[in-house]
Amino acid sequence: MPQKRLTRIIDQVQTRLALLKEMGIAELPAEKVDPVYSALRKLREEMGDCRRCELGKTRTCIVFGEGDPKSELMFVGEAPGEDEDLSGKPFVGAAGRLLTDIIELGMKIPRRKVFIGNVLKCRPPENRDPLPEEVKECRVFLERQIGIIRPRVIVALGKHAAHLLMGGNDPISRLRGNWGEFQGIPVMPTYHPAYLLYNSSGKREVWNDIKQVLQFLEKENSR
Repeated sequence: MPQKRLTRIIDQVQTRLALLKEMGIAELPAEKVDPVYSALRKLREEMGDCRRCELGKTRTCIVFGEGDPKSELMFVGEAPGEDEDLSGKPFVGAAGRLLTDIIELGMKIPRRKVFIGNVLKCRPPENRDPLPEEVKECRVFLERQIGIIRPRVIVALGKHAAHLLMGGNDPISRLRGNWGEFQGIPVMPTYHPAYLLYNSSGKREVWNDIKQVLQFLEKENSR
């Protein structure tokens, strides 16, 4: 960029900031100025009141996902449940509380500092498994979320997330603990927190998987 043009842009920015300061605005929220936040907001606007599959007729809320779009860690689950459908937020029921414990008590990371999403943005009736046609219509939004956020690692919670991100149809019991990848991003598949509510023996295996994620991030951040 030519030096004169760069200088002019800097002068314009400084003038704008000075005006905002005079108006009593000390700082701008990240979502107002950061292109990652802006891209996610535009993606949500593009979804609108989504009716691309039959779930649009039965859901209460679209559960887009939430968390820090600048996070190096992303969790991907299966689909919203009843609590999520009512609140519009991911993982807020019993399984969500367990996931929060894994993140905050186990990984020592505030939940708000990771990003959490799902394969489907709408709740399947009676919490049944996602249908292939539903995944086909909805996967583009998850894929674009991942493309915008570009986390350093993704944790796939359960078989549906693992199959979408890594391909294949192996059972999660065989996939868990073994690294895969999605568009060059490492993926660690593990059991869904809902499974752990009824199978507490799986908690040790999940923690072993999570420790691999922590070790990976520590190694990446030490470079």
